[in-house]
Amino acid sequence: MSSLKTALPGPKSSMLLALRRDYVARGVSSAVPVFVQKASGAQITDVDGNEFIDFAGGIGVANAGHCPDAVTAAVKEQLDRYIHLCFHVTMYEPYVRLAEQLARITPGTFPKKSMLVNSGAEAVENAVKIARKYTGKTGIIALECAFHGRTLMAMSLTSKVRPYKYGFGPFAPDVFKVPSAYCYRCYFGLKHPECGFHCVENLRRFFVAEYPADFVAAMIVEPVQGEGGFIVPPPGYLKALSQLLKEYGILFVADEIQTGFGRTGKMFACEHDGVEPDLITLSKSLAAGLPIAAVTGRAEIMDAPQAGEVGGTFGGNPLGCVAALKVIEIMENQDLPGRAEKVGKVIKEHLTELAGRYPAIGDVRGLGAMVAVELVKDRETKEPDRELAGRLAAECHKRGLIVLTAGVYSNVLRFLAPLVITDDQLSQGMEIISRAFASV
Repeated sequence: MSSLKTALPGPKSSMLLALRRDYVARGVSSAVPVFVQKASGAQITDVDGNEFIDFAGGIGVANAGHCPDAVTAAVKEQLDRYIHLCFHVTMYEPYVRLAEQLARITPGTFPKKSMLVNSGAEAVENAVKIARKYTGKTGIIALECAFHGRTLMAMSLTSKVRPYKYGFGPFAPDVFKVPSAYCYRCYFGLKHPECGFHCVENLRRFFVAEYPADFVAAMIVEPVQGEGGFIVPPPGYLKALSQLLKEYGILFVADEIQTGFGRTGKMFACEHDGVEPDLITLSKSLAAGLPIAAVTGRAEIMDAPQAGEVGGTFGGNPLGCVAALKVIEIMENQDLPGRAEKVGKVIKEHLTELAGRYPAIGDVRGLGAMVAVELVKDRETKEPDRELAGRLAAECHKRGLIVLTAGVYSNVLRFLAPLVITDDQLSQGMEIISRAFASV
C-alpha cells in the first residue's frame, strides 16, 4: 500500500539526485524523483522509506510483479552454475528450452523458431533484418503513433518526433508510415464501423501513389500502440490488415514487446483478432526485468539468415533465459492473462465514472489491463492537454502512486499495474487517481 513519510524527493533521494546531475547524461530521463530501495509485487519502497503502489511496472516489464519468488530463486541457482558463455561459442540448455516454449505459446500451429537478443529495440532491428533476408525486399511499413525503440532502425520506425527523433537524423531508408487505427483522432475523419477499415484499405492507394508493394518486405504493427497513447484498434482491424498484407505477399510482424505476456487479457494481444503473425518481437515482461528479448516466427522465415548473420555477444544470456522460463510458468499457472481482464475492468469502470465528472477526459480506452485516458482542453475540438497530463502524473506521485504519461501529444495518462496487484492495492490506486483529479 502507499505510505509517504517525506516530501518527494526525500533527503536520501535528494542526495542521490545531486550525484545524478553530476554524472548521468541529461538525455536519460526519469519520471519520478525518487531512488528505489526495494520492490515486490506491485509495491515499491524508496531509499527514504516512502512506499508507492506501482501503476507503471517498469514500463510494462513487471506483469508478473517485481521480484517473483520463483524467478529470483531460478536466477540465484543459475548464478552458481554460469553467468555468461555466449551461445555463439558454447551452447547451453536454457536458450533452447526458452526457444521451445516460445514456439509453443506464440500464436500459430506452424513450425516456429526463435533468436534471443538483449532488448526490444534489438528484437525489432533483427526482425527487419530477417524479413529483408527472407523476402529479398527492402521496404518496411510502420504505423503513425508507433513506438519500436530508439536504435537507428527502431527509431526510424517510431512515430513521435520529440523526444525520440528530433535532431537524430538521418534515419534508415526505405521506411514508410501510414495512418493507424486511432479512432479517437481518425486521420480520415471517419467513424467506425461505417469507415469499413478505411485505414487498412488506404494501403492500396499507398502502393500506387507512394511505394510499390513489390518492394515491401514487411509491415510492423503494435496490436495496441503503447508509447503512442495506448491506441486500441477496433475488433477486426488486425485481421483485415493481415489479410491485405498476405494478399500482397508482405510479411506481418507483430511488435508484442509491451502488449505480450498477459497484459491485454490474452498471452499475446494479436490473439484477440485471431491473427498469426509471420514474426513476433518479444521483450519487457518476458523475464520479469532481466534484459532479454526474442524474435519468434515461422521456421522458414527465421532460417533465412545463414549462420553468423544474426546474433550478439550477450543475446540469450542464461540468467534471462531461466527467468523467462519461470515467467511463462507463472503466467500459465496463475492465469495472469485472466487476472489482467479483471484488473482492466476495475480501472476502466473507475475512469469512465471520472469521465462523467471531468470534461478534460476526452477518451477512456484499453484492452485488458493496458488502460489509458486521453486528456483534452475541449471535448469538441479535442485539443490535447499535455500540461494537465503532467500535473496529474505529478499529483499521483506525491500521493504514492507511480503512473506514466504517453501519446504523440504527451496528453495521455497510462496505467500498467503489475498483474499480481492485490485488490486492496488496486482500490487504493484508483482512489489516489480520483483525488489527483479533484486536486488538479
